[in-house]
Amino acid sequence: MKQFTSDKEAADALHHVYRELTSEISKVIVGQEEVIKLVLTAVFCQGHCLLVGVPGLAKTLLIHTIASSLDMSFNRVQFTPDLMPSDIVGAETMDNDRNFKFVTGPVFANIVLADEINRTPPKTQAALLEAMQEHAVTVAGHRYSLPRPFFVLATQNPIEQEGTYPLPEAQLDRFMFNITLDYPSYESELQIVKNTTGATVNSLNKILHAEDIINFQQLVRRVPVVDNVVEYAVKLVHKTRPNMPMASSQANQYLEWGAGPRASQHLIVGAKCNAILNGKYSPDIEDVQAVALPILRHRIVRNFKAEAEGITVERIIQELL
Repeated sequence: MKQFTSDKEAADALHHVYRELTSEISKVIVGQEEVIKLVLTAVFCQGHCLLVGVPGLAKTLLIHTIASSLDMSFNRVQFTPDLMPSDIVGAETMDNDRNFKFVTGPVFANIVLADEINRTPPKTQAALLEAMQEHAVTVAGHRYSLPRPFFVLATQNPIEQEGTYPLPEAQLDRFMFNITLDYPSYESELQIVKNTTGATVNSLNKILHAEDIINFQQLVRRVPVVDNVVEYAVKLVHKTRPNMPMASSQANQYLEWGAGPRASQHLIVGAKCNAILNGKYSPDIEDVQAVALPILRHRIVRNFKAEAEGITVERIIQELL
């Protein structure tokens, strides 16, 4: 890990590393620049991501590619209806000497891909809660720390709801970003088909190590923010809370529940990281707006009137901005 003489030098290095990462990832992933930026932002902000999109949009490949460009341990868990909590966190087993020994589960990795997380029952979904929030798991009364850094990148299919278990609000709130993947453009899909139907396999270089990421995470926390930017972020969150003093007319009319304080925290940390990735040393209101949609999307709940009139969460957030 290179030692930097100042935070300014470190910020310039992070900006440069981000460009290297996106260049490396683009060898495999065509388009989806905004999605890649949000996932990398979450990585540098110590956050978790939920990627929502129809099958075939390379959600799993995207996460696998990002993990391949980072020199860290990676595990994938395919969530199914019969998956048990011990299948994720691990369990105690008896060895040859009749002593109990803890065997770690796939959650003991730097990057954990929770594939189709809504296909497993709430009991197993909840097994991720402590890991995501506390970076540790408790088994048989013993607490085991997870490796640092630690990220959960989960995928979800929004179409097929039969046999699925919608994530409860408590678990959704653990995700920093809820990222929606859309269909690729015509030009992007042409390039995807050309890249994936030949014999050439692109190998990715390791750009960052675990220690580098931890240092960059600490750097993001140290980025200074002026008071008016913090006030804008907190006011934005307060606008989403219906029947409260600062609630907007849209919130009172179309929302059942608004975002909590964790949204305000993520808005500021996300804005700090967004500023550095764009080559700035301090965030402004535009940086808060850049991360607002994926942060608020899963934290506000529409009421019956909004659903009946076809008012989407995205439309409400855009009007608040």
